[in-house]
Amino acid sequence: MPSLDTAIADRAAALAARADRVILGIVGEPGAGKSTLALDVMDALRARGIPVAWLPMDGFHLGDRTLAELGLLERKGAIETFDGWGYLAALRRALAEPSHPVYVPGFERTLEQPIAADRVIPPGRALIVTEGNYLLDDTAPWSLVRDVAAEIWYADVPSDVRRSRLVERHVAFGKARADAEDWVASVDEPNARRIRARRAFADLVISVDDGEATPSA
Repeated sequence: MPSLDTAIADRAAALAARADRVILGIVGEPGAGKSTLALDVMDALRARGIPVAWLPMDGFHLGDRTLAELGLLERKGAIETFDGWGYLAALRRALAEPSHPVYVPGFERTLEQPIAADRVIPPGRALIVTEGNYLLDDTAPWSLVRDVAAEIWYADVPSDVRRSRLVERHVAFGKARADAEDWVASVDEPNARRIRARRAFADLVISVDDGEATPSA
């Protein structure tokens, strides 16, 4: 598990102190380690007694049946293969409805499918951490995420490390290595270029590599 720099944990704690409900977004290219960084941030805040919750963007993947009907199954992971408006609505609910549980979908990698009501934002105070690929995109509805997120951080990793992780992930979940390499080149990399083009708009860039997560210079 990567080691989280104290300055990052301090910054997240300061965000949590702003209000009863605060959303922190973590964005990055496929394979950058967004989920690991999100979990590390939440663990660091729990250790300080700060309540946290997780709302992953991956839960808003369109299911394979819908993707097939739309002719998008071979582009799974591209921006148009997510329910962006549903994701935005869930973020708004999580921020505005602290008096009761808000159930949100998760994503099961062994099935490669979203799972309804798989996670819960409990009532009360919380820093809600959300992570995904397109939180900084400038097209609607993604551009509206800025209206609800206090900050959006960018998980940065060398491209060769990221691509290697992606190939190994695809192989682990059933693709032949040649197919995994082709998928990374033809699907994941175009998505990565789109995400990377918005890197400069992040509130904080975090280097996630070699077992460390540190603010970039």
